[in-house]
Amino acid sequence: MKNQTAQRAAAILLIAAITLYRLCMGFQGGLPDWVQNFAPVAAIALCGGAYLPRRMAFAVPLAAMLVSDIALNWHYHAAVLSPEMISRYAALAGTVWIGIALRSRARLATLLPASALGSVIFYVVTNTSAWVTSPAYARTLAGWAQALTVGLPGYAPTWTFFRSSLISDLLFTSLFVFCMAATRAPEREAVIAPGATPAGR
Repeated sequence: MKNQTAQRAAAILLIAAITLYRLCMGFQGGLPDWVQNFAPVAAIALCGGAYLPRRMAFAVPLAAMLVSDIALNWHYHAAVLSPEMISRYAALAGTVWIGIALRSRARLATLLPASALGSVIFYVVTNTSAWVTSPAYARTLAGWAQALTVGLPGYAPTWTFFRSSLISDLLFTSLFVFCMAATRAPEREAVIAPGATPAGR
């Protein structure tokens, strides 16, 4: 029980720290676009689903993301609620489900591929939403391909944002797994000599 409590507390602290990192990077002006997008969005959702109790798995990571999104949107004078934000949270909810599905075997070998999958889901869903809602994109297959690759003129190509988010998600998922492993107390195993009777029986 103490071990589970320590892991839950560590997971919440890590989510808070990563969210604070996202805010700090977002508030920094003059940084290259790829640096500002070095944000572990899928890592927060995935690891929250994998390590937090089911009743907290959605609430904690999505609430942390919502708080940081509201702060960043206010800073950049963007709308608090938009189709882009709705698509973002739909993608994140899907990534939380992936984490929940892996919680019984949450380790680096399973969570790193899942983190990459979460990055892909987030990238495809949010850029498809931009293609659907932005009048700057043609409603054709070519327009969708543009949204997923080069994006709109005057902005960095969307594939560079995917590259940055994928790298940061993999790095922060690895950090999350290592920190959670460090809080897991080793189980004590009684060593009984062959033929001996355990005490108290």
